[in-house]
Amino acid sequence: MKYLIPLSLMFFNFIACNIQNEKSITTSNHEKLVKQYFEHFNNHEWAKMANMYSEVSEFKDPSLGPGIVKQTRQQIIEKYSELNKLFPNLYDQVIQMYPSGDKHIIVEFVSSGTAPDSSKFELPICTILTIENGMITKDFTYFDNFEE
Repeated sequence: MKYLIPLSLMFFNFIACNIQNEKSITTSNHEKLVKQYFEHFNNHEWAKMANMYSEVSEFKDPSLGPGIVKQTRQQIIEKYSELNKLFPNLYDQVIQMYPSGDKHIIVEFVSSGTAPDSSKFELPICTILTIENGMITKDFTYFDNFEE
C-alpha cells in the first residue's frame, strides 16, 4: 500500500508528459505546415499552396463575401492567380504564429504588393487555420477591408 501512492503519481506524471509531448509535436507540425504554406504563397506556387487544403475547404474571407464560403482547390488557385495578376509582387510577411488547441493555429501577417500602376498596399491580416490530418480544412481570415 505504501508504494501505491508513489506509483500512482509516477503513472500520472508519465501520462501528463506524453500528452504534453503530443501537443508539442502537433504544434510543431502545424507551424511547419504554415511556414510551407507561406513559402508557396510568396513563390506564387498557387497549385502547391492549394494542395495544402482539403478537397473542399471552408473560408471566411471579406473578399469572398459574408459568411462561410466553401472553396475547391481549383477555386483557390483561380482566386490567387487573379490576385497575382493585379499585384505581381504579392508577398506575405509572417509576424507571429499562435498555436491554439490541437487543430488551430492563428497567423498574424502583413500582405503587400504593387499594382501595375505603381500603387502599393500593405494590409495587416489575421488568419485562423483549422488543420486536420495534415490538411487545412478551414481558413478564417480577418482584415480591415474599408477604405479610409
